[in-house]
Amino acid sequence: MNHEQQKNAPLRCTTITDDAHAQADHLTNWTQEYDQVSPGRFYGRIDELHLGGVQVYNEHSSHALRQQCMVWPDAIWFGLPSQRAECRVDGQSLDATDIICRPGSTPFELVTPAAFDMLGIVVREHDLLAASASQGIAISADDARRVVRLSLPEQTLHNLHYLVSRIVHSTTDRLDSHIHRDLLMLALLETLERETPNRSVAPSYLHRKAVVERIKDYVAHARDLPVTMTELCELACVSRRTLQYSFESILGISPLQFLRVTRLNRVKRLLSAGHPTSVSDAAAYNGFYHLSQFSADYKQLFGELPSQTRARHPVPA
Repeated sequence: MNHEQQKNAPLRCTTITDDAHAQADHLTNWTQEYDQVSPGRFYGRIDELHLGGVQVYNEHSSHALRQQCMVWPDAIWFGLPSQRAECRVDGQSLDATDIICRPGSTPFELVTPAAFDMLGIVVREHDLLAASASQGIAISADDARRVVRLSLPEQTLHNLHYLVSRIVHSTTDRLDSHIHRDLLMLALLETLERETPNRSVAPSYLHRKAVVERIKDYVAHARDLPVTMTELCELACVSRRTLQYSFESILGISPLQFLRVTRLNRVKRLLSAGHPTSVSDAAAYNGFYHLSQFSADYKQLFGELPSQTRARHPVPA
């Protein structure tokens, strides 16, 4: 390979894992944490490509996930989900021609179904605006910063999806990084030129999201987690019915399912990190005192016993 080919060669990588928590760490330069929601042994794959500062990827996950995500600073992420109807971003469902858009350094939440793929492009905002100026295409990045969903004309969405998919899944190693970076930039310019911000939300959205966020914030920082609906209602200062509707509309699961899944994922995260805590102590710390039932619940969700997780991630000597 000559010098010119080396300079233009894109950086491509593929990672495969059987652990949703590990997959959260595999997307380059993102800050993420995943909780597995649906039961069974996880399979995940990320095909990632870097083209002159543009990150493009396809992320596959076999099971439903709740994802806490943040893109690196001074960048914009465009996400093209495979199943819009069952995908939520910050508690908002997607319409048929929506894509997701989030600026860097801005935390957001994704709820994704089983057998799910997300095509993604991350680009520096400065580079996108520079490309806009050089091409004479007038765009604004304001919508991309302020709303989570952009609606596109059907043909524009089809063209963007087709291009990103072909680039990510190309089997040749002879892609010219400059050409393909420019193709992606032009596709993003067309996207921003033709998008319409989707600001439609149910009248009760803000209240329901606030209820869910109150519970999530408590769970994230509390040592002793609540275990009953009564405790959750008292924490959120709402009725049982409001709590139920809030979680089902924002996260797609019940409050008790959220709590159970969150606690089990916390245990798995401890065991997967090679933490010196024993299985029984990790379980008790998260409110599981009946070890046989805990082990059964753990295996149902993750497809392995907690002792098997510990064995695969031994405590460092």
